[in-house]
Amino acid sequence: MSELSDRLSPAARNRLFWACFIALVTTAFAFMLRVQLMDTWEQVFELDKTQKGTIFGAGFWPFGVSIVLFSLVLDRVGYGAAMAFAFCCFIAFACLSIFATGFSMLYWASILGGLGAGTVEAVINPLIADIYKDNKTKWLNILHAGWPGGLVVTGVVVLGIGDAISWQWKIALIIIPACIFGVMMLGVQFPISERVKAGISDREMLRQVGWGGAFIVALLIVMELTTNVLGIDMLQNFGAQVVIAGFIAAIYGMFITDTEGDGLEGAIRSFGRPMYIFLLLIMLALATTELGTDAWVKDLLKPAIHSAMGIDSGWVLVYTAAIMMVLRFTCGPLIGVLKPLGVLAASAAVVTVGIWWLSVLADDVAVGAMVILIAATIYGIGQTFFWPTTLGFVAEQFPKGGAMTINLIAGVGMLGVGVLGNPWLGNVQDTQVVAALQASNPEIAAVYITHDKESLFGTYSALTAKGGEVAKMDWGHHHSQPIRDAQRTGKAEALFAVSILPLVMLVSYLCLMIWFRRRGGYRPVDMHGQDTTMST
Repeated sequence: MSELSDRLSPAARNRLFWACFIALVTTAFAFMLRVQLMDTWEQVFELDKTQKGTIFGAGFWPFGVSIVLFSLVLDRVGYGAAMAFAFCCFIAFACLSIFATGFSMLYWASILGGLGAGTVEAVINPLIADIYKDNKTKWLNILHAGWPGGLVVTGVVVLGIGDAISWQWKIALIIIPACIFGVMMLGVQFPISERVKAGISDREMLRQVGWGGAFIVALLIVMELTTNVLGIDMLQNFGAQVVIAGFIAAIYGMFITDTEGDGLEGAIRSFGRPMYIFLLLIMLALATTELGTDAWVKDLLKPAIHSAMGIDSGWVLVYTAAIMMVLRFTCGPLIGVLKPLGVLAASAAVVTVGIWWLSVLADDVAVGAMVILIAATIYGIGQTFFWPTTLGFVAEQFPKGGAMTINLIAGVGMLGVGVLGNPWLGNVQDTQVVAALQASNPEIAAVYITHDKESLFGTYSALTAKGGEVAKMDWGHHHSQPIRDAQRTGKAEALFAVSILPLVMLVSYLCLMIWFRRRGGYRPVDMHGQDTTMST
């Protein structure tokens, strides 16, 4: 890797953009491969829904850990070292998954994949925001077309191959894009970050987040580590987790205390930017709405898709990803007219309708193919702009936060969906399946329901592996249909639960739009000028 440079030639900027794009495609490969192979792993390794949710989650929360850590030291260790680490993580993810013997190895493989994905995001977001600093939101949307693009390519290949090759060979596909971006990064020229060029200190960067933001991140990480990684019983109490996170936030707060007399006072100096903290909380709902639903949509819509179209339900995810890819490449005019908050509010309204409609269809095996296609189209359009537009909004409003603010917002999203969102969706399914089966056929429930299982959400009951096998039988077992009916109800309830989240987001974005309107309208913050849009 070459030294950082203040100026990039057009050729260097183009190569850097596409290297970042392919790196993001690689993270999509890791995600889509888990989605497409989870049903296979469920059968091979006898996983229940909550275990599946935990594996999904393990691909997300390490993303948050790595993106936070690299954001702190990115300007010191260098972009090249960070991307080399990401490359190694993706290769390790492939190897550990291929040789997995059960839940534990799949869980740790997902962690490695999440670490690689988080490191990629820690590098590419501030890089693209720097080299296209006059149009950040537009170019971040174009960059993040790499995510749905990767989903489309992986989905088409894996679904097209079918059972022609083993699932181990399918996992190995991730090595291809990983090697491509690894080679493209060799000798690439990197720019000096906007924050560094402006002379903004590391401490001032960290003040943008404050101890309030540090507490949110620390709590999510502590919850995952104490519950699923370390398994320390005395620390699995939520109160204990809050205390530990508070201690970490206090240390962070002491570090960012103003000892230089630079005039940063009150909440700005300690708690963090109030609007930024608010966005961190919104991001918990956003990530579960987009990534959490994507992770489960193949499984949730399986009965309806199979009945209406006779195809693998994974094609729905490929279809919605294709919509996202096209729209993100052509986002410029929309962002110019609606501005970032307008785009986010419109997206929240549309995706609410899409997810709610899909939840209705998930419980209706008689639904037509065209109805599913329309609902999936609405869902795909609605979720398209969430992630990159949020990154662009943060980059425009908190430029002094540099890599920290733009990456932490993504990190909290991944932590939230990994620690809370995906396990919650799995838990909702298990709970609803049990409730439906106990209500309709208590005798069957007594045979196929296991109790006193533990998760982040406490003790729960779930369908046994034997019950899952019986549900797949099309004939010869009188218990199969009642179990399938209960499973269909559980899937529909899980989707309906998710549809509440974008409604909360819609209200939040409307409140922010009113806040900006009262202050003269939305405008990006000039790092060298007075950032009046962030006053409180």
